[in-house]
Amino acid sequence: MDYKYLNNMLSEMDKDLSSKGMSRREAMKLAGISGAGLLMGASDVLAMEKDQKELLKSGVDAKIVIVGGGLAGMSTAARLTLSLENPDITVIEPEELSVSYQPGQTLVAAGIWDIDDIKFNRDDFVPAGTKVIADKVIDFDPTNNRVTTAKGQVVEYDYLIVATGLQLDFERIEGLEEAGRAYSTGDNTKLQNALGKDSGICSIYTAEGSVTTWEQMQIYIDKAKNAKDGKKVKFLFTHPSTPIKCGGAPKKIMYLTNSRLKEAGARENAELIFYPNGGAMFGVPEYHDAIYEQFKREGFKWHYRHNLVAVEKENKVAIFDAKWQEKGPYDPIMRDFEVISKHERVRVEYDFLHITPDAVAPREVGESDIGSAKGWVPVNKETLQHVKYDNVFSVGDIAQVPMGKTGGSVRKQYKVLVDNLIAQMEGKKLTSKYAGYTVCPLITDIGTVMLAEFDWTVKPTPLVPLDPTVERWIWWLMKVYALKPMTMYGMLAGRA
Repeated sequence: MDYKYLNNMLSEMDKDLSSKGMSRREAMKLAGISGAGLLMGASDVLAMEKDQKELLKSGVDAKIVIVGGGLAGMSTAARLTLSLENPDITVIEPEELSVSYQPGQTLVAAGIWDIDDIKFNRDDFVPAGTKVIADKVIDFDPTNNRVTTAKGQVVEYDYLIVATGLQLDFERIEGLEEAGRAYSTGDNTKLQNALGKDSGICSIYTAEGSVTTWEQMQIYIDKAKNAKDGKKVKFLFTHPSTPIKCGGAPKKIMYLTNSRLKEAGARENAELIFYPNGGAMFGVPEYHDAIYEQFKREGFKWHYRHNLVAVEKENKVAIFDAKWQEKGPYDPIMRDFEVISKHERVRVEYDFLHITPDAVAPREVGESDIGSAKGWVPVNKETLQHVKYDNVFSVGDIAQVPMGKTGGSVRKQYKVLVDNLIAQMEGKKLTSKYAGYTVCPLITDIGTVMLAEFDWTVKPTPLVPLDPTVERWIWWLMKVYALKPMTMYGMLAGRA
């Protein structure tokens, strides 16, 4: 635990609270979560660590290989280290900044954080005794219990954990084919060049892209501020047809753009339009209803069932595949009218275009024997064990579970995986269950967050007794000050 960092974070939060005439304890009491140790102070976190040091350790021996050293993979490695007497763990991860704090990219994109606030080096978070191979796995051979890296190294295992994360598929958008596929971290120069520095096109889904988003946002906010004759500067935000990392992020950057426009006195000269592929604002009805009311309040526009398929950069035109259904001829056998699906390409001019790209499994995973037709690693959604190979597990964005491509989901998943992996190693029944818990701190303004928590019941599942559909300043404090240290020094230590 980096207590110096934690104390600095608490100091900054206290300044924020002080400006509102409130102490930290008063704020927690007001929120009804006075026992939230992480926000109360370093002493409470020390106590939490002490309480968790007495984890029961298993004496079973096995060679464990984890492919992917991001948050999911490295947190799992840390937990295994705490849970095994003689851990033999190898993490295969090529990217030096693989554990960088991706949820912070939205805050960077709104000028609230700097990019250095989210960059963390992989090797600073490697659990003691864990071996790291700085390479990429390009071949999976589950029949012979081995993987092969790009440099030709063959690594054998007794148990395999797949935590590669997903890729951002910009290349399937016409006009951006040269962008290829990208990861959130790493060298994404190719992608940035394809989007263009002064094109008005951006995406918060990479670290560098979050910086570009803030740069582009300021340019077009300034244009709105200086617009005349009632001209509106058009800000477009997309949400694609695939599952994505953090489903709320496309809306978060829209809310934050709105906040910056209001701050600049330029909101009346701007038009903010949301283009989701789906037919709702959120998959949980209660959160959909809350967001719908927020959109109306803020004067946003939206068009359901519009999927971005092409961009004409030179003309600043986004092209969407718009879908709808019409009533067809009467079917006398079914005694009902047929439903005919329709679609057409719709051209929309933009000034500022934020793209949320399709998310896909890396080809070396999706096209391998451990992959599936959808690309993701098929696992039992509760135990996270592969449906075909008993000694293979998966965690994080790459795992094929109904929901849960968020850091909050990983926080629940990785402990379940470790419990079940050890049970499998010991020849016991897998009893630990992941219930699909997902959390999305939906930023609705600079200073307010709606904490959307839910699971496979598709119902709100708040962990504290507060209405989860209400935007709260206290959740903003949690988002900006608490979640990063909990992630970097709690989860990556295998404890939070």
